Amino acid sequence: MAALEGLDTFLAAASRACCSPFAIFIQIQGCAICLILAIGWSFAAYVRSRVIRHMKHNLEGGNSFAFMCDDINELEHSAQLILPRVSVVMPLKGFGEHNLQNWRSQITSLYGGPLEFLFIVESIDDLAYHAVSKLISEFKDSVDAKIIVAGLSTTCSQKIHNQLVGVERMHKESKYVLFLDDDVRLHPGSIGALTKEMEKNPDIFIQTGYPLDLPSGSLGSYCIYEYHMPCSMGFATGGKTFFLWGGCMMMHAKDFRKDSYGVVSGLRDGGYSDDMTLAAIAGQHKRLISSPPVAVFPHPLASDLSFPRYWNYLRKQTFVLESYISKVNWLMNRALFSSHCYLSWAFVFPYFMAMIHLATALRAPYSDSLLKETSSSSCGLTLAGCLFICTILELASMWNLTKVEIYLCNLLSPEGPRVSLGSYNWGLVFIAMLVDNFLYPISAMRSHLTQSIDWSGIRYHLKNGKISKIERSKEYGSNLTDLGGKYLYGKRLCPPKASFLSSLSRSLAQWCQPKKYDS
Repeated sequence: MAALEGLDTFLAAASRACCSPFAIFIQIQGCAICLILAIGWSFAAYVRSRVIRHMKHNLEGGNSFAFMCDDINELEHSAQLILPRVSVVMPLKGFGEHNLQNWRSQITSLYGGPLEFLFIVESIDDLAYHAVSKLISEFKDSVDAKIIVAGLSTTCSQKIHNQLVGVERMHKESKYVLFLDDDVRLHPGSIGALTKEMEKNPDIFIQTGYPLDLPSGSLGSYCIYEYHMPCSMGFATGGKTFFLWGGCMMMHAKDFRKDSYGVVSGLRDGGYSDDMTLAAIAGQHKRLISSPPVAVFPHPLASDLSFPRYWNYLRKQTFVLESYISKVNWLMNRALFSSHCYLSWAFVFPYFMAMIHLATALRAPYSDSLLKETSSSSCGLTLAGCLFICTILELASMWNLTKVEIYLCNLLSPEGPRVSLGSYNWGLVFIAMLVDNFLYPISAMRSHLTQSIDWSGIRYHLKNGKISKIERSKEYGSNLTDLGGKYLYGKRLCPPKASFLSSLSRSLAQWCQPKKYDS
């Protein structure tokens, strides 16, 4: 009885506190955040849906290649001959369960112009080196691909170092360079769509896209999916955007040859994050970043993605706000740091308050003090009900955008693995929303205080926004990367079964066939 009386006393005090003017403001603010997210995702779904309707209209009009181009005449030999040369640079690290499928989707592109693929590794001891070498040998007669050993980075992150080495080794006549992460699953027409937009508007500085996370079932994978979803609004504009994703960036090759706007020096001299650095340069020089509506890519997450690996991924994401290249960039990052931390907890706290209101209401029939508390003020349950309705609208909007993007991905890759909405657990999505937003400010503050981070077995230390020290040791971090579950050290993974590879090769051979007629 004493324990229940203590609980009743706590609930009475907490309920009164949650009905104070400031608490009511916090709860109304939480409802507003949910509604703003719902509206943003609805707009993003509308933009993606327009593309779907346009593609279906082209298919009904007899264009069987609507997943590649709007006008089938663009596939004429004469049109293919004048397409610009593109160099695809892919920095690699480790080897995991989805890498082969992703790499195959990249090198079997149906782009009809001159195209080369540069796989960049740190050393021949990297597990990716042997897997890519074998893959290249399978396609040596139909694909211009090579693997390059970049060596160790000394002044920037290993990923940036690999990218810059790839740029140095790209074909001298390449007009565009496309940077891809090794966990990006391209559509057959993705490179052509990106190139077409660059040709249409020469003022574009960077062309980008965004991943559609495919959670594997663990809470960590859903936290990553939920973390990425708010940013997806900024990439579904159908054109100009201020957002940039380092997993897919197409740029003018001449900007690297001439170090225009300091793109090379900005990355090389202490650069930690490729996309944040280039976005800062674009903002500083008022250059255009564009994201075409078809640039959304399936991103399967590791089947064994654990919560600690999600936490390390979140640490890396918050750590990028500690790097900067100028005073203005520092101010922007501080603004992002402050606003994101505030909004994250402003999103979470109303749910704790709603739980107090509900607990008080459920306990009230058995406690005279709580019964008086609930009868004197009904605002608590009203606010909890409003939050419930706003949450349902938010989840419905997120579900709709995911459904639209899945449908679009299946249209853009008609011969690829089908993506399904049925695998999503929306109960876990809601839990992930609370967990991720609660942990973000903690991760951001830790990044700010430590000024160091482990990234794939390498520890980077920052000073004045730039990398000042690099430590390499297998003792740092995990033997696995965060998202793809790629092995960094030790025994190599066994390749997929021959029957699966044979079936996949036969399917992809149909995509490679037109390239012979284009050459």
